[in-house]
Amino acid sequence: MSPGSVEHSQRRDAAILIVDDAPANLELLRKLMSEQGYQTYVATSGERALAIAQRAHPDLILLDVLMPDMDGIETCRRLKQHPLTQGIPVIFMSARTETEDVVAGFDCGAVDYISKPLRMAEVCARVRAQLHIRSNNENQQEQAERLRTIVNNMAEGLLIIEADGRIQYTNPACDQYLGYRENELAGRSIAELLSPLVTQEYLDYFSMYAANPETAHNHGTREVVVRHRAGHALSMDLTLTPMYLRQPLYIGLLHDITHHKRSEDALQRAAYLDPLTKIANRRHFDSFLEKEWQRAVRGGGALSLVVLDVDHFKLYNDSLGHPAGDSCLQQVAQAIASHAARPGDLAARYGGEEFVMLCSDTDADGALHLAEAIRMHIEALQLPHPRSATSPWITVSIGVATIIPHQLDDREALFVAADRALYVAKEGGRNQVRVTQSGSTAWKTVKALVLR
Repeated sequence: MSPGSVEHSQRRDAAILIVDDAPANLELLRKLMSEQGYQTYVATSGERALAIAQRAHPDLILLDVLMPDMDGIETCRRLKQHPLTQGIPVIFMSARTETEDVVAGFDCGAVDYISKPLRMAEVCARVRAQLHIRSNNENQQEQAERLRTIVNNMAEGLLIIEADGRIQYTNPACDQYLGYRENELAGRSIAELLSPLVTQEYLDYFSMYAANPETAHNHGTREVVVRHRAGHALSMDLTLTPMYLRQPLYIGLLHDITHHKRSEDALQRAAYLDPLTKIANRRHFDSFLEKEWQRAVRGGGALSLVVLDVDHFKLYNDSLGHPAGDSCLQQVAQAIASHAARPGDLAARYGGEEFVMLCSDTDADGALHLAEAIRMHIEALQLPHPRSATSPWITVSIGVATIIPHQLDDREALFVAADRALYVAKEGGRNQVRVTQSGSTAWKTVKALVLR
């Protein structure tokens, strides 16, 4: 199809209402518009014009100014007051071309003013121009409405932020995420949503690029904590993109990752917890020991390792069954963990009925008192053990080793020393605490074994 036929097809869709009380003018204009390919409606009075316009919704109205009863000015005014017709462009036709007449026509809402006697080529040109403007306006309105629909139905929250950090606009998803009513965030600062450190980082970014728009770049996506209106914190991904119109603006996209973050944290906790006893597992303990060991090397602090073994646990399982054994280990684990009160302390199940506790910045005397408190706590649980040769209750044997580590020391030596102390406790009758201190003969023997 040729461009000319496309234009003709588009014009055939256009409808024009011609309003004139002179039948000769009306017929001349109707014939002219029909020849141009437009659908036409005619009216000889203002009242009739209003009725046709509300029913037919023409694309353009050619309106005579001088008519009896209701003149063109009043007719146009009423057209602009009615919601069904207020958007229809009106071109006045009149022999009254004084300035005040033309101004009155534009003041009541007309888009153009053609003087009589009419020059038909001029009429056709002005009609084409106004229909083209209307078509462009409708396309822009459709695009704006389409964009508005997309923005309003986005799952992500959207903010438009000014260069000084003030929020200009938020979409419904953003309001819903953050607990605000519609337009409630407009005019507020991003400082009300973000931490001071993150706010300042974004303000510095805005300031840096506001004066040099050509150097602006996408700030990228980062995880931020956003304050909900109710005060609690939300984990969100925030993506900032510069947009320069009459002023520098920034589009922020918020994606709620709170649920994902909770799931991630839960998985991470699960990876570090022993599934039976719900205290740290061996993997977590080894990682914690590495971190605290390096800290002690740098700071010259003491590390104490407590190793515990439930006495005669195999006999307990054999006599009372594995469910009772599991319950026993759970209670023992919670008793041990209750003594890991500081950030530098960690209790863990190391395997089977063996438990460990690392105590940072704790010397040998402090570790001995802590281990004795744990031993007494577990015995005080009075968990019956019918086949124990040591006590009628569940008890533990404990070995303790303390070291002030240096760069060349081996972590394995600390475990070997604590295990040797545990062996001594078992050989000595169980349900007791034994200690190996750094610098003792036992420690020298341990180091010799490790270095062999």
